[in-house]
Amino acid sequence: MVKQNHRHIVIVGGGFGGITAAKQLKKANVDVTLIDKSNHHLFQPLLYQVATAALSPGDIAAPIRAIIGEQPGMHILLGEVTDVHPEKKSLELADGRTVSYDQLIMAPGAQYNYFGNNKWKEHATGLKSIADALDTRERILLSLEEAEQIDDPKLREPYLTYVIIGGGPTGVEMAGAIAEIAKRNMMRDYKNISKNETRIFLVEAGPRILNGYPEELSKRARQMLEDMGVRVLLNTPVTNIEENAVQFSEGTINTPNIIWAAGVVASPLLDTLNVEQDRTDRVKVNDNLSVPEYPNIFVIGDAAHVKGEDGSPLPALAPVAMQQGKFLGQLLKKEPSKINDSPAFHYKDKGTMATIGRAKAVADIKGFKFSGFFAWFMWSFVHILQLMCFHNKTRVFLEWIWYYFTFKRGVRLITDRLECKHCSENEILSKLKTDHPEYDLSKNNHN
Repeated sequence: MVKQNHRHIVIVGGGFGGITAAKQLKKANVDVTLIDKSNHHLFQPLLYQVATAALSPGDIAAPIRAIIGEQPGMHILLGEVTDVHPEKKSLELADGRTVSYDQLIMAPGAQYNYFGNNKWKEHATGLKSIADALDTRERILLSLEEAEQIDDPKLREPYLTYVIIGGGPTGVEMAGAIAEIAKRNMMRDYKNISKNETRIFLVEAGPRILNGYPEELSKRARQMLEDMGVRVLLNTPVTNIEENAVQFSEGTINTPNIIWAAGVVASPLLDTLNVEQDRTDRVKVNDNLSVPEYPNIFVIGDAAHVKGEDGSPLPALAPVAMQQGKFLGQLLKKEPSKINDSPAFHYKDKGTMATIGRAKAVADIKGFKFSGFFAWFMWSFVHILQLMCFHNKTRVFLEWIWYYFTFKRGVRLITDRLECKHCSENEILSKLKTDHPEYDLSKNNHN
């Protein structure tokens, strides 16, 4: 119950930014309502490991209530916000409920950008949700099973072909993970398939992969991928995607295994604000992350267009969202009259990293560029630290130790996930935990 004499701050989105802001407001003299369409926080940077059978959904997801813990004045609301009414200071939910606010933090995240070709989504799954990851995992495992039963190498070629579209961190990490499946797991589990039959294509429309990284690291990452058998296609824009086929100006690759990792666009919920947005639909905000037209509305994370020190927009990364959430939580502890006099948000760039495979990664930490085992170790350490719950940290650490020494991926399960393609994440998790206890998020109750 929201107290009448308390300021009411509403947070839309339980991602990195929203959760961090909520935790910062723990001892503030305000009431906070956090609204999300899922009951859990999802660690999206490791979704590709769910898609490649290295981790379970429960390893990278944790109940929002468990993360927030006992926090006076905090309310968690399961629901999907469909409209924002700034003049009325209220939100509208999909089920017809309305929620009023004094101050609003918008952290609804982003979705994959198909650049006006939304019909491609049906054939090229992204990696933004548990549903996406499980769908990709099913396709990979089912393709291997199909190939195992086909004697003609030419006929089984499409099932052993993988196309990852987008040369950013997600695409690079996904390509490397599939290459490891081909190199390690395929030889042991499938007797009718040779690792030399596998074709993995990483397709990038630009001149290099990891475009936001130093060029030196981009070249190292490409070399690592090619050493693992990945074919990196640069300056190769996709012209069309159909069922079981990706088309380019110079040819077509036939495969059911098409994965989309080619950029994001901000949540369409932001359109209801009717304010200025950039070309990826992010809201342009003030130095204190407020919306120019509405000083009581703040936007953070993938939804916010915030300029860095070099004048270019900050990237859509978890550290950016977390720093913005921390800044905003501390800012809103103050009385509203003092907010405008507060210092501006400044992002502290602690570096960038991307993993290619086992003991292979690239990193740029404050200008110090390195690759190989140490970069991979740093990447692993940082990602474990960023997981929100102790249970998740422990599970992921143990799974990685197990895989490092055994090369065995522990979640090579084919379920009836494809029959539930349009279910919500909550429905999928409920469905899976019946047969697989590791998916039961209600057990992840350790903060």
